[in-house]
Amino acid sequence: MIVRLLARLLLIFCLALPLAVSAQEVVTPDYKNWEKIAVQAEDQLAESDAPNATLESLRDNLAVWRSQFLEAENTNAARIDTLRAQIDALGPAPAEGETESKEIAQRRAELTKQLEDAEAPVKTAEEAYTRANGLIGEIDTILLDRQTDAFLQLGPSPLNPTLWPAAFTALKETAVKGWSAVVGNLKSQTGAATLKSNGIEILFYLAVAFILVLRGRVWSSGLTRSLRKHVSGVAGQGVTGFLASLLQVIVPFAGMVVFLEAAQVSGVLGPRAEVFVRTLPKIGFAYFTARWFADRLLYSSASGEALFEFSVARRLEVSSYATVAGLVVAAHSGLMELSQIDGYSESTLAVLSFPLIAVGAVAVFRLGQLIGQAVPQTAHPEEASEDAEEESSELGFARLVTRSLSRLILFVSAAAFVLGAAGYMSAAQGIVIPTVYSLAIIGLIAITSRFARDFYALLTRREDGGRDALVPVLVTFLLVVMSAPLFALVWGVREERLWEIWAKMQEGVTLGGIDVSVSNLIAFVVIFGIGLGLTRLLKAGLSSTILPRTRLDKGGQNAIVAGVGYLGVFLATIVAIVAAGIDLSALAIVAGALSVGIGFGMQNIVQNFASGIILLIERPISEGDWIDVGNGQMGIVRDISVRSTRVETFDKTDLIVPNADLISNQVTNYTRGNMIGRVIVPVGVAYGTDTRKVEEILREIAEAQPMVAMNPAPQVLFLNFGADSLEFEIRAILRNVNFILAVKNDINHAIAKRFTEEGIEIPFAQRDIWLRNPEALTGKPDKTISAAPESSDVGAATPTSRTSEEDARNMLQDGDMEDGGGDPDE
Repeated sequence: MIVRLLARLLLIFCLALPLAVSAQEVVTPDYKNWEKIAVQAEDQLAESDAPNATLESLRDNLAVWRSQFLEAENTNAARIDTLRAQIDALGPAPAEGETESKEIAQRRAELTKQLEDAEAPVKTAEEAYTRANGLIGEIDTILLDRQTDAFLQLGPSPLNPTLWPAAFTALKETAVKGWSAVVGNLKSQTGAATLKSNGIEILFYLAVAFILVLRGRVWSSGLTRSLRKHVSGVAGQGVTGFLASLLQVIVPFAGMVVFLEAAQVSGVLGPRAEVFVRTLPKIGFAYFTARWFADRLLYSSASGEALFEFSVARRLEVSSYATVAGLVVAAHSGLMELSQIDGYSESTLAVLSFPLIAVGAVAVFRLGQLIGQAVPQTAHPEEASEDAEEESSELGFARLVTRSLSRLILFVSAAAFVLGAAGYMSAAQGIVIPTVYSLAIIGLIAITSRFARDFYALLTRREDGGRDALVPVLVTFLLVVMSAPLFALVWGVREERLWEIWAKMQEGVTLGGIDVSVSNLIAFVVIFGIGLGLTRLLKAGLSSTILPRTRLDKGGQNAIVAGVGYLGVFLATIVAIVAAGIDLSALAIVAGALSVGIGFGMQNIVQNFASGIILLIERPISEGDWIDVGNGQMGIVRDISVRSTRVETFDKTDLIVPNADLISNQVTNYTRGNMIGRVIVPVGVAYGTDTRKVEEILREIAEAQPMVAMNPAPQVLFLNFGADSLEFEIRAILRNVNFILAVKNDINHAIAKRFTEEGIEIPFAQRDIWLRNPEALTGKPDKTISAAPESSDVGAATPTSRTSEEDARNMLQDGDMEDGGGDPDE
């Protein structure tokens, strides 16, 4: 069932692609034949007792006609556009009471007549399309009402004991008839001859079937372990493990199919035995698939932890109930086929179906309880969260989904059991079986999503498994969207209804003069994706093959690559819009209406974007440059985007600078054009030192540095007579300014060593201290002391103050002393 649904979904999406273009010739429908078919359809709809098969056939025929009318609406599309453009070129028609030249009026009348003739087939097709669409809507309404009535039909209760004997008798008769047919075929000459002639082939099929069924899973598990040993990397092991695990379903199921082939080749099966044998592969497929789902969802793999955290006992329980649910669905399908052969009554079918439905409802109910108790794993299960609140936030969405799903499953399974017991067997069957299929689809989405993540990580060679990548998330979203038709089909929505919804989506809607439909959106996404892929391929070729062989510097190469990327995205967008059939003139009107809001609300973004373009063209800074953006913020330019520039500081942090600041403010670029830069090292010596000797020592130290250029030669300047020292400065040109700090470090070390060897003193700063209120030291006023005399010793006082050094230190700490260098008598 799932395989068939997937095939249908693939067919729907394949047909969704725009296979025809407007330039193709449109076939004119046969409107006379259509009139006859439309009248017949209206007559049949007038009869309320028309069977469903007749209505389905009629609907299919009307759908074909409607498709022809939809295509016919594009008749003369190019000609109509040309005529309208010609009429517009003549200017507006004269208002009432006004006239225009005879030539223009005559030409306008001719073009108007041609336009009416060209639009006539289009209007006829639109009218026929509306009629066909209305008839199809009436048929869908009738079929939906009948389907609803059948779903809610009340029949005999299977719990009525008076119905059980007849049901058991009917089932016994089916078994007896089936066995009698097999025995009769074996005893007949034709059957015996067929069995004898095909005996070797039958034995071969049976041997292959038993080997594949009994040993298939064992071989597949061994192959999975072997592949994991020979594949390196988490992502590679995840991909190979998934592909190898598929053999755990394919190989045993192939054995069941071979067994079915052996039974059919024997020629002894009757219709009832053939139904039984055909049901066996379904039961086997359900069993092995349920086991596979449990292994992939409940147990950890090479690429990560299990999707749900269960204990060992709970895992076995989930696996068992999932297997039971799958077996119920397979067995129920076999029972439905037998009921069609032997014509079971409604009461007999209800009694025989209820045990299967009840067991399935109980299994689904228990699965719902276990899902509600499960703990979904985080995106990074190996990283335990230290904060309970943070962990709760991370798991909040997953827990909300699982708990909501659990409550929904509990409700529908309980409702199905009650409805089936009350006699609403159609409703019970229409709930339990679709619920099992829905759980299988959800599990398949989860497993496929993990495989997509592993496959993406393998392609990109990411060791983290691609957990934080955007592409796997988009793939998961696409899988969820694609599963919507599958859910609709398993829950009883007719295929024709899905096609009707698709036709409405293809018809689209008009927004602001722009026709938007699914086919247009698909065409836009596909063409834009192709253009984006070609742009990235061109950028990769430029950056790796072409530009490195030119004389452009790295910054220029990056600017060209970035410009090509922006241009490619712009062209891809324009081409995708045109190819999707979106009118650019209507889009221009919408863009003009938004321009005012964009101008006020996004002026900073637009300013930064324009500044980014200027940076890429003028290239005042490039990637790899060492810049200073002010306020002591400096670092290496790592990336220049359309809005901002990323600068990696020397603290290894990223500084995001808006491009407008780099254009309008002053920016220091230390490495623009070349790597040459100047280093300045200040140094001071004590008064009385031989200044020429100091100059000679500093010059020797500067010239000894390997990074210092000799042309121009380094300079040693005697700059000032400072307050505390004689101030000198070394100025030297470095071959690579990136080593400025290392050179300063080496020069300072060399200066300290040479000055020590030569006995040259690097003085400390000197300050004079005076006391504002020295009488506070003794607690008694002393008028003979006005202030402390000038001294270079901190904490000194007059002898009459009788202060100790400790008292002076305390006053310094209390703020009673101040720096001073003036007259102590002031």
